[in-house]
Amino acid sequence: MKRIVEVQIPEDQVNRVAANFIQQANLFSSYILITRDGNSVNAKSLLGFLSLGIVCGKQVELSAEGKDAAAALDALTGVLEMRA
Repeated sequence: MKRIVEVQIPEDQVNRVAANFIQQANLFSSYILITRDGNSVNAKSLLGFLSLGIVCGKQVELSAEGKDAAAALDALTGVLEMRA
């Protein structure tokens, strides 16, 4: 499963949201990737997430494989769109 998400994280909240994103991702057993500008990282890795330089207004692709993939994408989309 894949989903394109437009990031809505204010610049001054990136570190807090990154930590929340990783916590949420680790609640799921699915294998989850986050991709920006052709670079993919494990969505359960804080350093990986931060290495992508995710900023407000940019799009990322979330992909997940596993029994709870749909729920994982819903939860992580909410975090990136500041709904969680």
